[in-house]
Amino acid sequence: MRNLPSLGGLRGRAPERPAPPIPMPLSAYVVDCGVYIDGARLPGRWTHTDAVEEVRKRGEGFVWIGLHEPDEEQIQGVADTFGLHELAVEDAVHAHQRPKLERYDNTLFMVLKTVRYIQNASPDTANEIVESGEIMVFLGRDFVVTVRHGNHSGLAAVRRELEEETERLRSGPAAVLYSIADHVVDNYLDVTDNIEDDIDQMEALVFQPRSRVSADQIYLMKREVLELRRAVMPLAVPLRRLAEGYTPLIPEQVRSYFRDVDDHLTEVSERVINFDELLTTLVNAVLAKITLQQNSDMRKLAAWVAIISVPTMVVGVYGMNFDHMPELRWRYGYPLVISMIIAVCLTLYRIFRRNRWL
Repeated sequence: MRNLPSLGGLRGRAPERPAPPIPMPLSAYVVDCGVYIDGARLPGRWTHTDAVEEVRKRGEGFVWIGLHEPDEEQIQGVADTFGLHELAVEDAVHAHQRPKLERYDNTLFMVLKTVRYIQNASPDTANEIVESGEIMVFLGRDFVVTVRHGNHSGLAAVRRELEEETERLRSGPAAVLYSIADHVVDNYLDVTDNIEDDIDQMEALVFQPRSRVSADQIYLMKREVLELRRAVMPLAVPLRRLAEGYTPLIPEQVRSYFRDVDDHLTEVSERVINFDELLTTLVNAVLAKITLQQNSDMRKLAAWVAIISVPTMVVGVYGMNFDHMPELRWRYGYPLVISMIIAVCLTLYRIFRRNRWL
């Protein structure tokens, strides 16, 4: 039997601290959950309930939880914890929303469309150029909930960059919303740069002699630009409202940053409008080239028909079964007719060549 230590041997020894709780793994739809106090992230892994309790117990800081394509059942617990409006939650689950900004009591709900450029070997052989996704942001006094749709719209880099700039994080949840909007608009600029290169290359191919660029490929590019336009244009009003003090959730020191994002978005909007106009011009140019080519083909056909009609007419006349026809019984009639046919055909050929019909 093992001897147990006496109580006297334990006297004066510091009581052992309980072992720290084992971190709970995040759910599949929860990408990350962090607690930020005075611009710094608290260590450890948090559930959304523990995180919001910690922040509200301290009376400072905020929670940032990121979700990826949750369903209604998965997001309901988060919605109940943070008091999210049911209509905004429904929009966040089903996605396919236009960029917008809505206010529900003390919560802001913002939708941003994300885009990604798909690299192709050549713009005239591409099937898809722009891939779109969505980011929904719920913003409260002490929390930010981001819901992403799409595999290219990750915010891990934005979170890392913010965590390195504690001064910006001290501005609260509004700084997170600004960083997300700035990240999305910067991606717009990158995509427009790539599309501009594709359009320049396509323009060079259209006006290249004997080019094979079809109107179908230009329509495809125009459709992709339209998808980019649907992401960019509706975002202007929400950004302007945030910059103009739409809600007290955006402090004054953060509004100037939203003005900068709005300026960048205006630049993107102007470029997208120019892309649309240029592609319309290229479509008209391709159609004009097709019409010109068809006219040229018709002139060639008409010229050859005129040349071939000469021997056809002569042979048709002398092929009639009459006994009394001029030169029909003449010894040199056949060579004369053949020579005349060749001479007339060569004359017509030289005339058509000089007029560039052949």
